Amino acid sequence: MFQPWPLFVGLRYVRSRTRKFFVSFITWVSLAGVGVGVAALIVILSVMNGFEGELRERLLALSSHAHIQAQPTGANEETSFDVQSVADWQTLSAQLKGDAGGVLVGAAPSVEVQALALRTPEMLPIRLRGVDPRFEREVSRAAESMIAGEFAALEPGLDRVILGSVVAKLLGVGVGDRVTVLVPSVTAGGTPLPRLREFLVAGLFEIGLQDHDGTLALAHFADVAALATEDRAAFSLQLRFSDALRAPAIAAALSEQIPKGLAIRDWTQDHANYFRAIRIEKTMMALILLLIVAVAAFNIVAMLVMVVTDKRTDIAILRTLGALPKDVTQVFLTQGLVIGWGGVLIGVALGVTLAVNVGEIVPWLEAIFGFTLMDPSVYYVTRIPSELRWSQVMIVGGSALTLTTLATFYPARQAARVAPAEALRYE
Repeated sequence: MFQPWPLFVGLRYVRSRTRKFFVSFITWVSLAGVGVGVAALIVILSVMNGFEGELRERLLALSSHAHIQAQPTGANEETSFDVQSVADWQTLSAQLKGDAGGVLVGAAPSVEVQALALRTPEMLPIRLRGVDPRFEREVSRAAESMIAGEFAALEPGLDRVILGSVVAKLLGVGVGDRVTVLVPSVTAGGTPLPRLREFLVAGLFEIGLQDHDGTLALAHFADVAALATEDRAAFSLQLRFSDALRAPAIAAALSEQIPKGLAIRDWTQDHANYFRAIRIEKTMMALILLLIVAVAAFNIVAMLVMVVTDKRTDIAILRTLGALPKDVTQVFLTQGLVIGWGGVLIGVALGVTLAVNVGEIVPWLEAIFGFTLMDPSVYYVTRIPSELRWSQVMIVGGSALTLTTLATFYPARQAARVAPAEALRYE
């Protein structure tokens, strides 16, 4: 027998075939419950990470990582910077690229106004964004693929526009049709004076996100700047960094380099509501699925209590041979930890395997059972994305190990309190 002997006896109890079928059944149910709970938690978190990444990619397809614009009225300081001048934006861009140490990979001037798109009898509120195709491909992933086609059609003075697919569908227009854009404004005396301009639809885009496809229209910077009034337009410099996830830190560093009267804002601030909602969903989902592990931990408690009752004679014999209470505690701690930790390890292995291969498993299941999980006619995302993060795997595994460890203490302590004389009296 190897030492320490409590470990040997505990492992022997795990391997032994007890006459109590129900105790053995609960043991396997406990191990399976821990494994299933841990695996489910890892897979669900990985899939939610995947959807979060998919959302991030779609949000940033036609959006920059950060933008610099004039501070709200009343907060501006004296500055010689002309927010409507492309030349000033280019100068600022060159300055920031030199100061950013290579993390700023692209910059492009932009202007955006709230407008109404009119196509009798339809009327639709849109965001009309003015871009310069010469620079836009530096900051927009979608512009990189569109620059050779529809994006290149945006030339100053031609009044051409690229519409989101949902906007075009609601207005009932296609490429080659004309749409009227109305920008509300007021005179110095407060009289409403809307500005109207007719645009030719030069192309359509579909990003797969309502915020872009259902509200956004793209035209040339000069055309939008001429249509908008200064108090209604948002002039800005769009920035793209080498790493989108580092945008908050990079933006904070660049804020010290921009002229007075300007402010910098990164994409996590612009889309904070989306990712706050995802973060809350992930937290609640993790807590709910962790309850599966907690239930399995309670099963471990029940199983060990029954084992202690079944092994009272063995405990009494060990005590009469000189075993200390702490030795008896270690015997049953070993048994409980082997079951609990074994379930955790099985769950981690299963969860990681499923999370890594979920992209292949789901299509296989759809082919076998003849169903479509993500119907293309309903969802923009037609596959199940997955992004495994080892930090989350460690947190899930550590939490499960902690729960199963705590579950073994009570029955192990109860075993140590068994009185030898009482246990042997009727044997």
